[in-house]
Amino acid sequence: MRTVSSAASSVASGEAPEQVFYDTLLRDAKHKVVEAPVFAPGTRIADTHAHLDMLHHPGLALARASALGVAFVVSVIDPTEDPSFTLSNLESWQREAEELLADKGTVPIMARPPLSAPEVALIIGCHPHNASAYNQAVEDQLVLALTGDARVVGIGEIGLDYHYDNSPREVQQAVFRRQIRLAHEHQSTVTLHLREAHEDGLRILKEEGIPKKGVLLHCFNLNYAALEPFLELGALVAFGGPLTFKKCDDVREAAAKAPLDRLMTETDCPFMAPVPVRGSVCEPASVVFTARQLGDLRQEPHALDQAFNNARRFFC
Repeated sequence: MRTVSSAASSVASGEAPEQVFYDTLLRDAKHKVVEAPVFAPGTRIADTHAHLDMLHHPGLALARASALGVAFVVSVIDPTEDPSFTLSNLESWQREAEELLADKGTVPIMARPPLSAPEVALIIGCHPHNASAYNQAVEDQLVLALTGDARVVGIGEIGLDYHYDNSPREVQQAVFRRQIRLAHEHQSTVTLHLREAHEDGLRILKEEGIPKKGVLLHCFNLNYAALEPFLELGALVAFGGPLTFKKCDDVREAAAKAPLDRLMTETDCPFMAPVPVRGSVCEPASVVFTARQLGDLRQEPHALDQAFNNARRFFC
């Protein structure tokens, strides 16, 4: 199971959640306060790929996200790990976020009450790292969550990861194919994880067929030439922290060229925090920096509203 090595120092030190929320809304890797971007009134932001179960304080993270205008979060669970952890605790995380947001001590931070916890949807899928653990029992658990829990709205993240090769490539490919077939069978969306494997991923998608509910290419960090074949298949694309990284002009080019009705924003938290909080523990609130970058690139009226609506339409 992937883990994050450390939490923000204030959380790790054992401070009361309310005090952490008030004092450390947004801080960089050196623990310096970072000013959040300002959006037009009513702008809503979506984080379409988060790992709430990897955060040290998910309820606190949801409260911080709401305070910055993040209204929709999609969290990932893996049936080879412990899906019950998120399934059992999500309601309490949201309730805790509501309690934190109701604390009048938070009003000076964002003077736009009342605030409510973000809507959270879930996706479930066997990550390519864990493909070797996939078996019938795992598949049964995946299908049970997908068909029996209204909060679970899609299959993901699934795909291929040739950077780490934690599972043999032939096993990754077989498990990827199987989960695409499940998406066809259960009329589900698919969220893709492809790392150094886009050519094989594209080939398998073509061979298996794009699920009718759609495919989302998560955490895209390549150029437009790599993205275009997926767009031609009808895929949507989500951009995260790399969109803000100094040396990622090719990623910004892809975001600038892609059709607006295909774009989404995400974090992949707790990984890949965007600039200017890069190096800190990423969380859903961090998506506002990626959204600001996307808005600056597109320079189109209501571009961020469109990105948010793309997310809601795809997952809900």
